[in-house]
Amino acid sequence: MSQSRFTPEATRLDDAARAGWLYYVAGNTQDEIARKLGVSRQSAQRLVSLAVSEKLVKVRLDHPIARCMDLSGALAERYKLRVSEVVPSDPNAPELLTGIAIAAAAELEKMLKSPDEKIIALGTGRALRACVEQLPRMDCPQHRIVSRLGNMMSDGSATPYNAVIRMAERVGAKHYPYPLPVVARDEAELQIMHGQEPVRHTMELCARADLTLVGVGQVGATAPLHVDGFMDAAEMQMLVDQGAAGEITSWVYDAEGRIMDCAFNARVASAPLPVQGGGPVIGLATGPAKAQAIAAALRGRLIDGLITDEVTAGRLLKA
Repeated sequence: MSQSRFTPEATRLDDAARAGWLYYVAGNTQDEIARKLGVSRQSAQRLVSLAVSEKLVKVRLDHPIARCMDLSGALAERYKLRVSEVVPSDPNAPELLTGIAIAAAAELEKMLKSPDEKIIALGTGRALRACVEQLPRMDCPQHRIVSRLGNMMSDGSATPYNAVIRMAERVGAKHYPYPLPVVARDEAELQIMHGQEPVRHTMELCARADLTLVGVGQVGATAPLHVDGFMDAAEMQMLVDQGAAGEITSWVYDAEGRIMDCAFNARVASAPLPVQGGGPVIGLATGPAKAQAIAAALRGRLIDGLITDEVTAGRLLKA
């Protein structure tokens, strides 16, 4: 038998799972848990907290919220979506990611439970990272997780929101990081990069993905491309003036969801958009700043699935 099952980390998670079950299912107090597990009350409290932070304990809302269901159906009908999920909004936090992250994690979990090999392609960004953090720990060596874009800045440093490596760690799947920077220095360098065998193989996997999950970014001063250092303010403003409406995996597109013919896109190293064939391409985004970008991506069929909140869904249906 493999010894990895009995590592200190595995034992700690086992204890956390027991503490979580005793507290949330059996209704024990923390004093009772401490006594049953033979630890101090403070240790019992930490184990219960660990069970929550490691997603060993889940809270599910079983009652369907009628307005969210109606909005989901209306979006699916208008935009011919293969996947449509609308979660409740928090009036005090319109850009809160937790709700859509949980819903997206549920879509991933359904795919990961398949006994047959599945290819899951991911973008990067805050929403994707939040989604992966909501996944339970699983053992899925039969699946492959592939990134649609690079995880390096131009200076070689890692981007902070890469989701592929973190997801592979949580679910035990084979993973394929995109071995390139997000943007090349020029078209000649990009052509050399795309000629590398590992890159070609990664792009082939992206094209065959059974499920693709991407964030949707707005353009302007608050755009992730600008905030995260891939584009300066002048270049961003130039794209806005040229009619840019949003970006997905660094590809900038206009109000009709058409990938723009521009100098920046000529240097983007990401796997091509739109995705041809394969499974659904689900956009994960929320908040008033992203409404225009989401609507444009839907019009251009850059995404054929959407997970968002009820306020954003309402804006899209009024667009």
